[in-house]
Amino acid sequence: MTDDPPQHRQLHFTVPPGKTKERIDKYLTYHIQKTTRSKVHQGIEAGFITVNGKPVKPSYRVTPGDEIDVVIPKPPPSEAQPENIPLTILYEDEYLLVINKPAGMVVHPAYGNYTGTLVNALLHYSKKLSTANTVERPGIVHRLDKDTSGLLVVAKDDATHAGLAKQFARKTVKREYWAVVWGSFKQKRGMIEAGLGRSKSDRKKVTVITGGKSAVTEYEVMEEFDSLALVRLKLKTGRTHQIRVHLAHIHHPVFGDPTYGGRNAGWAGSDRHRQANMRNLLELIPRQALHAKTLGFIHPSTGTFLQFNSELPEDIQRLLQELKHKG
Repeated sequence: MTDDPPQHRQLHFTVPPGKTKERIDKYLTYHIQKTTRSKVHQGIEAGFITVNGKPVKPSYRVTPGDEIDVVIPKPPPSEAQPENIPLTILYEDEYLLVINKPAGMVVHPAYGNYTGTLVNALLHYSKKLSTANTVERPGIVHRLDKDTSGLLVVAKDDATHAGLAKQFARKTVKREYWAVVWGSFKQKRGMIEAGLGRSKSDRKKVTVITGGKSAVTEYEVMEEFDSLALVRLKLKTGRTHQIRVHLAHIHHPVFGDPTYGGRNAGWAGSDRHRQANMRNLLELIPRQALHAKTLGFIHPSTGTFLQFNSELPEDIQRLLQELKHKG
């Protein structure tokens, strides 16, 4: 806790003797003024709340003697602020931009990520961005996960935003991803159809559930290596974490994905040499090996179909080079 910026407020609680076991979210809601249970949940999921120096789940039950530390971040500004962050722009006109987002960049400010986002960079770059979203999301029509690299289209005005959003809603936007995944495929082409929803055990995760939101992903194996494969993926829907969850669901998690089993899948039964080889490969890429490579849509103002392709980022290229070398 001592490394947190001084503008953050820090609280400490010691659960007194004789206290009956109680969920930590309920306990802190009672002991912290002007807070709500949902805010406590957010703090726990963001890692701002620990018990005895370790992270816990909202369902954790406090017991006498527990040492609870809480960091309350400084409230973010009401609007995102411009920041001089370099952007890779593949296309720009008076209506829109196409950005190649690097891995590690959050798309827009949110709880725990108020600066350093794509929105902060866009506000510095352009005085003209759509306002169809909230003040934290000017210009943002669709998103990519923080550690997924690749193409995004950004709207400069509300009419363009509406035209693009309609295409996403109608599923007419062409989106193609490339990923390195675990395992060998019996079927080189296929369709993954599985409804998605928030995990009950971890609200930051998405999982396949009965009655979940419809989600369809099409895949094609492009090249296979020892225990890994390069696949091309096309989205028929655009759910949160869709590709990552769908691939994990069919036992081919994205290589390097720390959330959905991509940093340890396929090790069971492997000999020491193969395990060491996989560890070396994982050191080449600290994130999921997933890249939004192709983006195509009809320009809302000109009616012209535009399609863009981006090169694989260096970390995925290094991974593939190493796989081909060992193959």
